[in-house]
Amino acid sequence: MTKGRNGGSTAAPATALGAAVLAAALAITACSGPSGNARTASVGASGDGVLKVGLLLDNGGAQGFLNDSEQAAAKLAVNQISISGGFKGKPVELLPATPGADTTSQATTLAALKADVVIGPTDSANAAAAIGVLSTAKITLISPANTAPGLRDAASGGYYFRTQAAYTMQGQVLAKLAADIGPKIAVLHESGSYGAEISRAVTEALKRTGSVAAAGTHAGTDAVAVDAQANPGAEAETVREVKNAQADAVIVVARGGGQSLLAELANAGIPGSKLVLSDGATGNYGTGLASAALKGAKGILPGIFPTAEFQKQLLALTPGLKDMTFAAETYDAVILAALAATAADDDAGSSIAARLISVSGGSGVGDGGKAAAGTPCTGYPDCSELLARKQSIDYEGISGPINFDENGDITAANYVVYSYGADNRPAMSGTEKTTAP
Repeated sequence: MTKGRNGGSTAAPATALGAAVLAAALAITACSGPSGNARTASVGASGDGVLKVGLLLDNGGAQGFLNDSEQAAAKLAVNQISISGGFKGKPVELLPATPGADTTSQATTLAALKADVVIGPTDSANAAAAIGVLSTAKITLISPANTAPGLRDAASGGYYFRTQAAYTMQGQVLAKLAADIGPKIAVLHESGSYGAEISRAVTEALKRTGSVAAAGTHAGTDAVAVDAQANPGAEAETVREVKNAQADAVIVVARGGGQSLLAELANAGIPGSKLVLSDGATGNYGTGLASAALKGAKGILPGIFPTAEFQKQLLALTPGLKDMTFAAETYDAVILAALAATAADDDAGSSIAARLISVSGGSGVGDGGKAAAGTPCTGYPDCSELLARKQSIDYEGISGPINFDENGDITAANYVVYSYGADNRPAMSGTEKTTAP
């Protein structure tokens, strides 16, 4: 996870240790995961007629507030589906959650409760454990928050999806914003997989576009003047390298060390107007940096800001809710699962997995064949009515477009653009949309 696509609060950044744990877990899963691909399989009905939704809430400590937003969104979606007639005329069941328990225990409990679909986990490092249990039980898993690119290749047997974009998709947006400033671009990134992978995505985006930015500037294949990695303890030296490149724009890719890098850039005399910040570096710095250090800088967060109506609906069900991070993605995951079950006329996890691509408007294959172009629709009532008339649908989510591909990844993503003032605080100033390359 990083931040929600709905522009919510910052979640805990993944550490180098977390990335290593994820890589090791994925390697084990690859060896022991189920065979076949549930996303593309032709399957027969095997459900019990009651759609059961489970929540895997893996947030603890300072990040425990994320459990609240995900629970509130799932409850809202389940209520709306049930009010609209439910699944096969029966209310959808939201199974009891056990926040605080380890991922394997939660997944095992939900499997024992006969969940058809599970929403979660939040932390990418916990995905492999959840996949290992649930895919073996043929239960579809949809994460509203996982951003690690490597999960695209998780050996889930086709039971794993996510309504959150991999963090590398922001490379295209960062490249465009930087090219809008000028043709000579420097990339300053922290060490670790997050920094390296987004830096590479930026370079590839500039090569693909070749290119003309919206403001008329050009960024060709040699647009990256310097790609500098800031290793711990060597930030000042790396910033000097960036300064010596005399770039028009500097893309800062960081999470945990974002503030120290920004402070070094300010100390080096690089103005905020030259800076473009990745999602992990975009935050409310205020007096944590020198006055006007970020004046004119741009930053991005994935998603679209939740509508007033969606916020109102969440608060009506959960009056004390203080944060809505990952709420939109969780809501969409539940609605998509219900629509997939409706399209299949079956609530089994295998049937849901086989129909998720098609109901999301994805361009891959599903249920044994090519997904047909669907009619755009929003909300369970409208979309389920189209399905009842045997029409293909393209669910347009609260969090933005979904369009699952054959790997269970979304293929289009929205980003909110923020501009910084002299107080080093971001204010929403625009939006950008990108699609998977």
